Amino acid sequence: MGRDPRGAVAVALLRLCLAQANFAPHFLDSGNMALFSLPEDTPVGSHVYTLNGTDPEGDPVSYHISFDPSTRSVFSVDPNFGNITLVEELDREREDEIEAVISISDGLNLVAEKVTVLVTDANDEAPSFIREPYMVQVPEDIPPGSSLIKVHAVDKDTGSGGSVTYFLQSAQVTVFAVDRHSGVLRLRAGATLDYEKARAHVVTVVAKDGGGRLRGADVVLSATTTVTVNVEDVQDMAPIFVGTPYYGYVYEDTLPGSEVLTVVAMDGDRGKPNQILYSLLNGSDGAFEINETSGVISVMQSPAQLRRDVYELHVQVTEVSSAGVPAAQAMVPVTVRIVDLNNHPPTFYGESGPQNRFELSMYEHPPQGEILRGLKITVNDSDQGANAKFNLRLVGPGGIFRVVPLTVLNEAQVTIIVENSAAIDFEKSKVLTFKLLAIEVSTPEKFSSTADVVIQLLDTNDNVPKFTSHYYIARIPENAPGGSNVVAVTAVDPDTGPWGEVKYSIYGPGADPFLIHPSTGLIYTQPWASLDAEATARYNFYVKAEDTEGKYSLAEVFVTLLDVNDHSPQFGKSIQERTMVLGTPVKIEATDQDAEEPNNLVDYSITHAEPSNVFDIDAHTGEIRLKNSIRSLDALHNMTPGGDFTWSLEVQAKDRGSPSFSTTALLKIDVTDTETLSRSPVAAFLMQTKDNPLKAVAVLAGLMAIIVALTVLISTATFWRNKKSSRVLPVRRVLRQRPSPAPRAVRVEWLRFRRTKAAAKFALKEDPSNENENGNNNGPGSPPPPAAPAPPPAPAAAPRAPRAGPARWAVPTVSGSLSPRQPPRSPQPEAGGPTQSALVSELRQKFEKKGVGNKAHF
Repeated sequence: MGRDPRGAVAVALLRLCLAQANFAPHFLDSGNMALFSLPEDTPVGSHVYTLNGTDPEGDPVSYHISFDPSTRSVFSVDPNFGNITLVEELDREREDEIEAVISISDGLNLVAEKVTVLVTDANDEAPSFIREPYMVQVPEDIPPGSSLIKVHAVDKDTGSGGSVTYFLQSAQVTVFAVDRHSGVLRLRAGATLDYEKARAHVVTVVAKDGGGRLRGADVVLSATTTVTVNVEDVQDMAPIFVGTPYYGYVYEDTLPGSEVLTVVAMDGDRGKPNQILYSLLNGSDGAFEINETSGVISVMQSPAQLRRDVYELHVQVTEVSSAGVPAAQAMVPVTVRIVDLNNHPPTFYGESGPQNRFELSMYEHPPQGEILRGLKITVNDSDQGANAKFNLRLVGPGGIFRVVPLTVLNEAQVTIIVENSAAIDFEKSKVLTFKLLAIEVSTPEKFSSTADVVIQLLDTNDNVPKFTSHYYIARIPENAPGGSNVVAVTAVDPDTGPWGEVKYSIYGPGADPFLIHPSTGLIYTQPWASLDAEATARYNFYVKAEDTEGKYSLAEVFVTLLDVNDHSPQFGKSIQERTMVLGTPVKIEATDQDAEEPNNLVDYSITHAEPSNVFDIDAHTGEIRLKNSIRSLDALHNMTPGGDFTWSLEVQAKDRGSPSFSTTALLKIDVTDTETLSRSPVAAFLMQTKDNPLKAVAVLAGLMAIIVALTVLISTATFWRNKKSSRVLPVRRVLRQRPSPAPRAVRVEWLRFRRTKAAAKFALKEDPSNENENGNNNGPGSPPPPAAPAPPPAPAAAPRAPRAGPARWAVPTVSGSLSPRQPPRSPQPEAGGPTQSALVSELRQKFEKKGVGNKAHF
């Protein structure tokens, strides 16, 4: 069946169209920024959203975001991943919505959507006061609790961050209060304003929002403003007099009509003061008048016509309002005195009339408050009234005396009293001079007069001798002869006559070698004194300075003996023997009994050696070493006389004093090496302890003590074992005597040394007196005792031949002593023989000198 050609063409075209079709990408619901909001405090640069879309054919897509040209580009987007980043700071109060166009593209098709991003509020705005500045005029008599002014602040935030409350800073809360919600400022209940105390008040009002979140934290923002409350004055105060009290004087030469004084008054309400008028009420008797506007009081009569010495006037002031109506009044007293002319100055009198010099002799340090009765002084002013009033005072060293009375009217007897007894000191000043001054108090002339007061002081014994120093330090050589001067001490007693004479003495445990001259204070050594810095380097004692009445003081004296080089260095022995191991130095030591350096510092040297090129010595430490070129015994073999590696050196110890002393010693040195020394442990031990024989004795004594303890312990254990095995059984039982066991002995394991010549001197030998003491048949020729056996079993109950008595177990013991074994013949040299022989010989000599008599027995 044939195919229709047209149908085939149509099918081919259909397939071609389907092959070229490409569907557009689209956003997913979770990635199209629908209903997206963002807080305004989001930091710039934050990743805030991710666009998400897909392409039906699975082609890769890219993302884009755009904004209206008239607006800011707030966001940027990553075209590959769709990550949206905030690039501009947000401000909800300026822009609460952001419109943008987001798009997705697969390269052929572009799909765009318009989105709106809501900007949510953050508490980033502080309250702000409006209608500033705040000022209000308030009368001072406003009732308490009245409202004064209203302040208002707004906050652009929403919610709690936009609510505003008001309060006052703490300084104004006692007078004012503010409504926390409305902001109305009012006068607090019970508080009043007073123009005379404060004409203005500056009140600080704080507006605070309700708080909210800002950048992840809870914050509360606030603002402040000031309210100026100006207080207006009202007429509520009486007139006030200025310069009270008022006193006036009319002198004998005053003319009628002359001004006496001026009374000044002003309205107590200073904001709007009223006019003031003056008037005299009473007390003038027609002798005085006052100007009603200026307040000037004038005398209207001649002083000779005035009948009284004192006039008490009463001045009244009256406020007159702007309407001419009298208002508040006040009254003040005014005192006017009638006085004569001041024409007489104060004058001092003695027993014989006017006098301007008074003298007195007295002992120093009189009692506090004592009156100087030897002074007869009178002062007088012939004027009357205020002209005869004057003050008295002493001019001179202050605080020593005081004068009574201080104020005089007309005439008085002058009394001078001791105020400071300590300041009246003969040693400081033998004469005290003052001026007695009388000066008028109230007169314009201020007439005055003076009189000299001269006090001659007499000395008393009021001082203790005092040393010029609390301690004295002296240094003298130890070889100073008896009677040598040490130090001169000085004490001063400022008193005069016999009271100023000082006698010296010394005492104390360190004062025995010294004397002091009782008058000069010179300290010197006793004639018999023999000072020795090595025995006592320092002396310390006290010196006493005493006057004729026994008043004394002490000072401390420190005497240091200067060391003199009077001792020469000393070696322990004049002939010494040492064994030197190759590479290890030997040390010699000399001591100098001088007390100080450099006298007791010792330097060492080799004065003679044969041959002389073998050893070096450290001059400071005394260490003797082989020269660096000698490193083996072979190198020394041909240098030693006789080839026995033994040298004799003459060493010198010399101190560093001046003059210098020295001493010499003979030193015999055996040289060996470590290989030869290691062949015998005993020789090694002896080599290590040859310079310290006490150490060798202590080690051997410790070993012997351990052996004795082990012997006693083993003997005791054996005794108790045998005693337990030999106990008597019950009578009704048949006793069988077990065969006598072979004799047992306790074996003592000795510390074994390799038998060398050095160790051959010490051997364990049995004490013949203890031989066979316990019936154990251990003869002298018996073999060494075996180790202690286990305790034997209990005897069997089998019958046995009767014996004279029950068999007893004897406790074996070991007894012996450690003593040198005399060799039967001269020892022959062994391997390393010279070294061991030298060590043994040296150790034998030291034992014989230091402890051979104390033998250890065990």
